[in-house]
Amino acid sequence: MDENIWIFGYGSLVWRPGFDFLDSRIGYIEGWKRFFYQGSPDHRGTEESPGRVATLLPKPESKCWGVAYQISSTAFHTTFSYLDHREKCGFHRYEMKFHCRKNVACKVYTYVASEENPCYLGPASMQEMAEQIHYCKGPSGTNSEYLLELAASLRSLGVVDDHVFELEKHLQKIQQRP
Repeated sequence: MDENIWIFGYGSLVWRPGFDFLDSRIGYIEGWKRFFYQGSPDHRGTEESPGRVATLLPKPESKCWGVAYQISSTAFHTTFSYLDHREKCGFHRYEMKFHCRKNVACKVYTYVASEENPCYLGPASMQEMAEQIHYCKGPSGTNSEYLLELAASLRSLGVVDDHVFELEKHLQKIQQRP
């Protein structure tokens, strides 16, 4: 088995991987953009009121920045069993090419929820998405926490993501209402 097994995180894995890893690198995958279009009836919402979490959509000129985590070959089955369960509602594992800031490219595995999956919510206005995120809560915590932690983590990594930051601004305005 390949000794260099890497897992790319662009959502909650950026700030809460939840598994042991040997190394981590900041970098990006090309041709994909992060959007809060995926429903979360199992972690950040409920069946009746699904939260919104990040997924990737193909965008040829885009780069999605995040964190890649190296795991040992002995942890392969345990780690992917954990992630397959965590990313269960509409997400599938894909192999992609990752570029790190050290100008090194490597193969990574990441989870993407396509537009065809049953939990996909799709686009809405920033205000509508922020309202939904504000009110949703699931077994893993509030949907607001998910968005705010991701935005803070991206900033700490020096990453700019207009979609995430604009959504964060809308959420913060809602949170300031009396």
